[in-house]
Amino acid sequence: MPRHICFIISTFCYFLPTANASPDYLQDLIKRAEELGLAQRSEWRVLLHYKENLLIPGVTSEVDGANFFNAPDGVTDPQAELEATLGVFFQDAVEETDDLQHPQCTFVARYHWLKQELNFDPRRLSEQPCPRFSHWVDSLNPGGATLIFPAAYLNNPASMFGHTLLRIDAKDQDEKTRLLAYTVNYAAGTTERNGIAFAVRGIFGGYHGYFSILPYYIKVNEYSDLENRDIWEYQLNLNEDEINQLLRHVWELRLTYFDYYFFDENCAYHLLSLLEVARPGISLTDHFRFWAIPSETVRYVTENSGLLKKVVYRPALSTRLSRHLQHTTQAYYDLIPKIATGDLNPEDDAFSRLPPRDQADLLEITFDYIEYQKAVNKKTDNEYGKRSFELLQARSSLPVSEEPIEIVEPEIRPDKGHKAGRFSLGAGYQEEDAFAEINWRPAYHDLLDTEGGYVPGSQIKFFSFRARHYDDRRDLRLDELMFLDIESLSPRNMFFKPHSWKVKAGVIRKNLPNDDSLLAGVVNAGMGFDYQLDNRYSFYTLLESSLELANDYQQNYALGIGPTLGFLSHINPEWGVHTYAALQRFGLGEQRTEYELMLEQSFSLNNRNALRLSLARKKEFAVYRTEAIASWQRYF
Repeated sequence: MPRHICFIISTFCYFLPTANASPDYLQDLIKRAEELGLAQRSEWRVLLHYKENLLIPGVTSEVDGANFFNAPDGVTDPQAELEATLGVFFQDAVEETDDLQHPQCTFVARYHWLKQELNFDPRRLSEQPCPRFSHWVDSLNPGGATLIFPAAYLNNPASMFGHTLLRIDAKDQDEKTRLLAYTVNYAAGTTERNGIAFAVRGIFGGYHGYFSILPYYIKVNEYSDLENRDIWEYQLNLNEDEINQLLRHVWELRLTYFDYYFFDENCAYHLLSLLEVARPGISLTDHFRFWAIPSETVRYVTENSGLLKKVVYRPALSTRLSRHLQHTTQAYYDLIPKIATGDLNPEDDAFSRLPPRDQADLLEITFDYIEYQKAVNKKTDNEYGKRSFELLQARSSLPVSEEPIEIVEPEIRPDKGHKAGRFSLGAGYQEEDAFAEINWRPAYHDLLDTEGGYVPGSQIKFFSFRARHYDDRRDLRLDELMFLDIESLSPRNMFFKPHSWKVKAGVIRKNLPNDDSLLAGVVNAGMGFDYQLDNRYSFYTLLESSLELANDYQQNYALGIGPTLGFLSHINPEWGVHTYAALQRFGLGEQRTEYELMLEQSFSLNNRNALRLSLARKKEFAVYRTEAIASWQRYF
């Protein structure tokens, strides 16, 4: 029988009177629950995910699966849902299957809490065994919980802000065996591989979001090895009772769903709701009603909930390889790819003449390099396994002890970087016209913001807004509105060969002759390379293409292409410099040639405030303009 038909039949049966039901006792429980105000208690509100409506009185549950509720109007009526839930607890015993459980087991967290508050009489309300749930909890052997934060990954729209998941640590595990633990993960239920399509549908709630349980080593392999993302583990100060109630609620959620929204009801937001169930009274999700950036949710948990116990840093495979390279003589760099491919073997004279210590280092780092290549190229063990085994054999034959490379934890954790929101006030001149400027960016980071806690060379801005008021005009006018502005400058060398890229879309004001201007829709994308010197100085080149749309253009559009050359340096943690030269030749539609020279500098005063100076020379529609701006920036 189809699963949805089973659900309809079982749900209908919940409301039928049963032989063992006690109507008098049920009414007694409902009356006591009303007297105690249980439907208004935070414990009940978080178990049902009720949130105050923004415009009209009342509450609505964020759960979108109908099978999560027992009352027809349970999604908006906490009291009706509580009464209906008490009623289904009186159902006759059933034989558990994959599709059918007794309501006391289906809603095991609600049953546990209501039993505590109302002190159920087992003679009048029989407690049902829940073997499937009990076996599941026993297999997890819960002894602790850890909030996991893999760093941002710009090449995947679902993870460009980072990601959070919850690890359930077993009682008998230690730091060496944590990979064997299980994780609670919330994600959109989709196989969509097109990043743009995923982002668009995710913004508007086009997917269902589900909770799932997966082994931690699978997630580490996905994030740390395949995507080369550092992982931060925030061990939480939860006791056994709190962890057990959290898991009861995860069991309740496993067969239902939420509408997945990229900016607010995402992975980070709904994991906070699990922590609220574990420790009722801590308000976490209320602070992220409009958008929930994973790093910001982690920051709030660590600073405001009293839940943080310990932080562990797990470096990505690429991070480990980079640190190993820093401890290897650069003269040997050319040998590593040759050893990896078999062009140079440990028994060859060119290798065996090296000092034993250097041989050992080369074999160890080449093994790491092969593992990295296997991950990024998504190759099977068979394709690299034989060579890795040969290198391990050669290394074991050397009479040199292993010297583990120390991976230094970054000075600033993701939850300690600057806040994602930013507001700025500025003043400047464009030619001889003075102006004041306001700028607002709800999320999340740009190339000149301090890098601590963020991916170096990354820029992610959503819905950034800029408006200006010129002295010779009375109005405050829109100068720029960018729906998205993403840039990834990833350094290349002989071992790491990523591409750098950018994409942005929005509305921007274009200057015309005779002090006139217009607003044009803009889509811009570019691809290129970035090269880094001394870990601080970055030179990049991009080939960019731009499409502009405006009614005043010939044929209403302009399509151009051209190069950009840039230099980016964070000279120290407080001082950043960015300069670039860009040329665009618009050969289709509104034909013209534009260029821009830009020099920007940012000076961080503290984690909440910065000063920024910029100087630009632009040519638009044969009009040359020079612009200088000084602004104060406030992160919030």
